[in-house]
Amino acid sequence: MPRYQIYRMKDGTREQFRWQPHTAGTTVLKPRDFEKEAVVEATSEYAAWQLRRETEAPLRVGDLLEIDGGHLRICKYVGFEDAVWFVPETAKTPSAGAGN
Repeated sequence: MPRYQIYRMKDGTREQFRWQPHTAGTTVLKPRDFEKEAVVEATSEYAAWQLRRETEAPLRVGDLLEIDGGHLRICKYVGFEDAVWFVPETAKTPSAGAGN
């Protein structure tokens, strides 16, 4: 059975996220906006949501599930959608001999 790592969106970020218009496609997320929580075993992300629904810490809009292998799914009002961690671009340094 698949294991899902739960990441909780921090409260300040959650408020901003809740008021943003829904966009289709992959959501880009910053790791600093999340806190790692429990791991849950379930047959799908919707089964994980159902399991957590009856607990003191249900999954909420903005929370993230990381499936074994690193695939991210974010909980939105419309269900779960793909997500990725933001990776900053590395600054390109000109090579010493280029253009001379």
